[in-house]
Amino acid sequence: MKTKKIIFSIILINIFPIFCENITFSAGSMKGVVGSSSDVTELSDNAYVLTETMEISADSIKMSGDNFRYIEAEGSIKGKNLESKMEFTCENLKYDRETKIAELKNKVTLIDTENDVSAKAQVIEYNQSTEIAVMQIEIELKQKDNICSASYAIYRKNQKILDLNGNAQIKQKEDTFRAQQITLNMDTQEISLDGRVKGSIIDERKSAEKENENPENLESTENNTEALENPPQNEEKVETEQTEIQSKENISTNSENKEIETTKKE
Repeated sequence: MKTKKIIFSIILINIFPIFCENITFSAGSMKGVVGSSSDVTELSDNAYVLTETMEISADSIKMSGDNFRYIEAEGSIKGKNLESKMEFTCENLKYDRETKIAELKNKVTLIDTENDVSAKAQVIEYNQSTEIAVMQIEIELKQKDNICSASYAIYRKNQKILDLNGNAQIKQKEDTFRAQQITLNMDTQEISLDGRVKGSIIDERKSAEKENENPENLESTENNTEALENPPQNEEKVETEQTEIQSKENISTNSENKEIETTKKE
């Protein structure tokens, strides 16, 4: 009997139609009332659900409500919005197929492949219809050179706008901007700050000038200065030798003059 139940569940999972939207789901095991769309159906062991707009896989998935309106998942969740190509991972998920709102909790990551945006938070509420993600707790969002953090954030995918609230901060390489509220236009990279604004900016031109200073040139300059202050001793030796030669010549000349004088007297 156990083997018959497993085979029957697999066949039902693969062909089961739900209201006007098709749902495909599979799992290692299923528990629920077969043939009813108003009762709870639980999937476990590599559970998988595919709707026309959403793909979800997890350790376990529960579908409930009229026409399986509500989908809940737990453990190692991976999902994708097939229309906007937004991908996510988390540990807990609640999805309302009617409002198209997904609530993601615990170690949430959200990736917008079209806009090259990746976000992390403990809670993210994602609305498929408006393409807006609301983030809370331990937020970190990356886009291009921007690393953004705040207590609360709203990401508007279609407008490419990010609103940060509460200890908001944006880092761009070596530059840092802080305020109570920050708005980032991801298309133009324009930043607007409001409330307790702080920032630090490094002038790249001055940094480049410092890097272009050659230590070898500095060392050469120091050596030249030292050479001017302390002339080489060889020059002194040359001058001494020249003095000695000149004195010898004077001595020999004097001797010759004395000999000539003596001859004349004789």
